[in-house]
Amino acid sequence: MLGSPDVEAVLAWSAGRRDELPWRQTRDPWAVLVSELMLQQTQVARVVPRWHQFLERFPTALVCAQAPVGDVVTEWAGLGYNRRAVNLHRAAVAVVAQHGGVVPDDLDALLALPGLGPYTARAVLAFAYERDVAVVDTNVGRILARQRGERLTARVAQTFADDIVPIGMGWSWNQGLLDLGALVCTKRSPNCETCPTSTTCSWFCGGSSEPDPAIGSAAVSKGQSKFIGSFREGRARLLDVLRTGVEVAPEQFRDACGWNEREGGHLDAVRAADSLVRDGLAIAGCDGALSLP
Repeated sequence: MLGSPDVEAVLAWSAGRRDELPWRQTRDPWAVLVSELMLQQTQVARVVPRWHQFLERFPTALVCAQAPVGDVVTEWAGLGYNRRAVNLHRAAVAVVAQHGGVVPDDLDALLALPGLGPYTARAVLAFAYERDVAVVDTNVGRILARQRGERLTARVAQTFADDIVPIGMGWSWNQGLLDLGALVCTKRSPNCETCPTSTTCSWFCGGSSEPDPAIGSAAVSKGQSKFIGSFREGRARLLDVLRTGVEVAPEQFRDACGWNEREGGHLDAVRAADSLVRDGLAIAGCDGALSLP
């Protein structure tokens, strides 16, 4: 049917694809939660070794919750978007305090955990508990919009995605759509000729005319600003210095950020330090010196 992906075609195309990804070989909800937070805006190849390493150090929510948040932030080094590490620690604390150390299998309970949004909560249900719920990330959102041939609101996209999950196949169906969006129905130069959903894709069947309905549609990312030379890069450098276990005094902020030659570098460095404290990635002493929490 035009506008709705062919279930059998998608499942046949995706069968066994990328099964080597380690988080696809477990149904441990804590391990799945860790993988989902790591995979947000970080490439799969970077996540694989770090996922193993992180779980060796924090194999359960209880172990993570009992550790200082600074230890979790340190273990997160190199993955970027470090607030995810703080959110993961906060979620672990809540799981221990409210759910006996077991990541819940209820959508409302998952959404109530710190740092978990609709995608992550549903991903835990689908990939750990094999529930028939739909996960809608930027890749899936792109597929949905092109299938329907129109931009979708968040509510319409989620309802559409939920409606097309085949009964009893939530795990494999969601993995298949994620792979399809990542490998075939890509943002630029989608490989429509080999796509298992091309015959049901309203956009393709209509000649793939501009504008692409995925642009501006719900869940579809708009791209990230350049990192090199940005405020985020300086802030990340300051955090990396803190990860070595030293305190950084206010007069050292600019150097730690790598902004000695940057116009307005001192004020930017102070702003970077303040943002780390606000995000729970650092604490400030009475003298203003920063350290890991």
